[in-house]
Amino acid sequence: MTEAAIDAVFPLPAEEGIGDARIAELYSAGAESTWVRVNFVSSIDGAATRQGLSGGLSNDADHRVFDILRRLCDVVLVGAGTVRAEGYGAMRVDEVSQRARRSAGMTAHPVFAIVSAGLDLDVSSPIFREAPERPIVVTTGLSRADAREALAEVADVVVCGEERVEPRRLVETLVARGLTRIHCEGGPHLFGDFIAADAADELCLTIGPTLEGGVASRISAGAAPILPVGMRLAHVLRSGDTLLLRYLRRG
Repeated sequence: MTEAAIDAVFPLPAEEGIGDARIAELYSAGAESTWVRVNFVSSIDGAATRQGLSGGLSNDADHRVFDILRRLCDVVLVGAGTVRAEGYGAMRVDEVSQRARRSAGMTAHPVFAIVSAGLDLDVSSPIFREAPERPIVVTTGLSRADAREALAEVADVVVCGEERVEPRRLVETLVARGLTRIHCEGGPHLFGDFIAADAADELCLTIGPTLEGGVASRISAGAAPILPVGMRLAHVLRSGDTLLLRYLRRG
């Protein structure tokens, strides 16, 4: 039996104290004009949440890359359950990111797109009322017409599937609006749907240095794809005992 080759721990040369511009460069390399990036954090024993929230696993390094990934995208895509659980507000980036985005010919803030089959969303929420860019709500043909009508006052409501939101149709809808760099922040069921549809191009995964135990969920849930989706490691960044991994689809 041939022994598998084992590379160095870090496939890229170690870089001490790298700046935001270099981090943005690393996460831009290899991305096509139309791109679906998914971002999650996990403990080293595979927990995607602490006390039900992914934010409990995050740290300063994760927050730093999280902010830079938002800086690079046209639209932030999130499932409604995650929006409610994690307490999302209006989609805004900091002033440094705003300047970087404007200099790149982008809007100051990314568009916020929320996936919701049931449309259990508060139209008076700051998500909508304080949005610097008009949000998008992605739903199904089975959603309530009155809820779609109410949300249409504060967001663009689009149907991307009859019984459930279809990831590839969702991506096509966003791309048709010029939102080609799609950054998905979960949750697990939305990511699971993207995996099953083979519609995710990239996974950025922060591994926090804790053992959580318990019954916390994985970063993906739901139907499995016909075949596993092969990914390749693009880079590893380290901040203390935290690892920040970037995987791209093969091919």
